[in-house]
Amino acid sequence: MRLLIKNGRLLDPGTKKDGMFDLLIEDGKILKVEAEIEEAAEEEIDAAGCFVMPGLIDIHVHLREPGYEYKETIRTGALAAAKGGFTTICPMPNTNPATDSKERIEWIADRAEKEAVVNVLPVGAITLRQDGEELTDIEGMAGAGAVGISEDGKSVMNAELYRRAMEAAAKNNLVVMAHCEDKNLVGKGVVNQGEKSKELGFPGISNSVEDVIIARDILLAKETGARLHLCHCSTKDSVLMVKSAKEHGLFVTAEVCPHHFAMSTDDLTADDSNYKMNPPLRSKADVQALKEGLRDDIMDIIATDHAPHGGEEKKQSMLKAPFGIVGSETAVALTVTELLEKGYLTPMQMAQKMSYNPARVIGIDRGTLQEGKIADITVINPNEEYVIDKNSFVSKGKNTPFHGKTVRGKVVATIVNGIIVYRG
Repeated sequence: MRLLIKNGRLLDPGTKKDGMFDLLIEDGKILKVEAEIEEAAEEEIDAAGCFVMPGLIDIHVHLREPGYEYKETIRTGALAAAKGGFTTICPMPNTNPATDSKERIEWIADRAEKEAVVNVLPVGAITLRQDGEELTDIEGMAGAGAVGISEDGKSVMNAELYRRAMEAAAKNNLVVMAHCEDKNLVGKGVVNQGEKSKELGFPGISNSVEDVIIARDILLAKETGARLHLCHCSTKDSVLMVKSAKEHGLFVTAEVCPHHFAMSTDDLTADDSNYKMNPPLRSKADVQALKEGLRDDIMDIIATDHAPHGGEEKKQSMLKAPFGIVGSETAVALTVTELLEKGYLTPMQMAQKMSYNPARVIGIDRGTLQEGKIADITVINPNEEYVIDKNSFVSKGKNTPFHGKTVRGKVVATIVNGIIVYRG
């Protein structure tokens, strides 16, 4: 089958190509990229006024299956990703049971093969059951197809155990995806520590909760030679430490989530747990540092940390509700609205941070629109304005603080292996 995409602005970080090009796709691969293609195709997309990017890659999602299917499943999470423009997603291992073995990685991959409309590449746990006491079979998980290891949802507090995990990851060419949170410092905190936490009467989470572990992990990566990826960075000092690590030649990459560059602690006005996430919304100074870090290519990736929860769970007080918000279906619009339109990113940088760079971090042959490559493609209309409506989400999770927000940037089509899996 042939698919032709015409009249779009092609943005390919792999070739630095930015201009008006048509794409011809055949049998799941990009056959031609030319200024004008007049060949016949069974299906055609008119991308006039749109960006045509390599398929977006979200290396940080929570699909909740197995164990928490009432929150999300591999099928529904993949559908939400497709609607959000993502062609590849990487589910974190904090399921029940945890994704902590070769067999668990294979189970996720098999389930995804049968039920997911996008590519699903699992991340394995660092310790058994994520208990922080005994290392998993990292080599076995790598052989089964894991693209990284993580203890996401918590940090491995035993530095010696974590050092050995980094050594094993380096040996097996896996990236270590770090959730940086000192559990001894966080206490019972639920929002950012500062004037707002005092005003609302909630226990606070200081920047040092994150920063102390970032510093530790960078030093361990330096010692072991591991590839370190820092998840959901939220503080201004995280940007400074990533910049320093790169200047010293370390393989350290970092992601920022849309909620951390689109909102600050000033947006907290009441006891609404849709604003409760981990790390929490930070100060305006932190938000500004994150935006500038993305602009200056210190921070490499935009990832969602898509974290669906049941409706009843999120109706609870900030003190009791679980951390996390959904992000798959709002990431593109928030990136366009908060970063492109405000001059922090160019369209090419958006493609880099949402496709090309994620592919490089997890080591897959995606993130480019070169001829002969797999046809994973996202078409985005950056000018279409709409109001975010959580009731229209295909994710089971409706837990978002962005309901009712007016945004620009809508996904027109998501193409996986040459097949249109979403068309808006």
